Amino acid sequence: MLTDITLGQFFPGESLIHKLDARIKILLTFVYMLITFICSNYFSLTITLCSVLFVIFLSKIPIKMYLKSMKMILFIILFTAIINFFSGNGEPIFQWGIFKITVDGINNSIFVSLRLTIIVLTSSILTFVTSPTDMADAIEHLMKPLSAFKINVHDIAMMMTIALRFVPTLLEEADKTMSAQKARGSDLESKNITKKAKALIPIFVPLFVSAFRRAYDLATAMECRCYKGGEGRTRMKILKIVPLDVFAVLFTLAIGIMVIISNTFYWRW
Repeated sequence: MLTDITLGQFFPGESLIHKLDARIKILLTFVYMLITFICSNYFSLTITLCSVLFVIFLSKIPIKMYLKSMKMILFIILFTAIINFFSGNGEPIFQWGIFKITVDGINNSIFVSLRLTIIVLTSSILTFVTSPTDMADAIEHLMKPLSAFKINVHDIAMMMTIALRFVPTLLEEADKTMSAQKARGSDLESKNITKKAKALIPIFVPLFVSAFRRAYDLATAMECRCYKGGEGRTRMKILKIVPLDVFAVLFTLAIGIMVIISNTFYWRW
């Protein structure tokens, strides 16, 4: 069910990860993704995966929520794994026509799958422990240097946050529409691609209409509240760096150093 997808949801809490500065969380998320991409062997990838699992434990959010966040990307992970499975170099273990299975292909398949899994889990941590308001403020602070080029960073940050916030809402709306169409006899489980495409049209049309209606209502509500963007706007919550943020940065740097050392002294596989 689409309602099981947790992408973009925020789970309030009092964990150490929740208490981190939103700017630090965003920056460390990108750093973790970079660390994941520079991993060149299983040992360094295991270090990164263990550190991410440790952060998940500290977030105090049930692991099933993180597993649900994998649903939207599961097809891409499987597709990438299959492509790498049959594209390895070396002596084939099994070959059928143009398809061949090699030890290198198996290693590539597992390695890429783990890498994508870590990236999805890392991005899920960010959205699960950071409220949309904090996310908007953090993005605006991080993009503030762009204001020197006459770029309205506040509007950009607000649009990004609203888009992320409405992902779960639109998924819920799509799920309700699909249930309504099934109750009317629509065949959404058909294996025929043409019939399935035709059955999806009555779902996408009302979904787009609902999305535009929600956007119009939100714009009207912001106008009624005299919202004028970031100019002269005060903040209820001031972002500031605390010792916990410094510790998080040092922890991430330590993981990065361990990965670099692993890449230097160990073979790729």
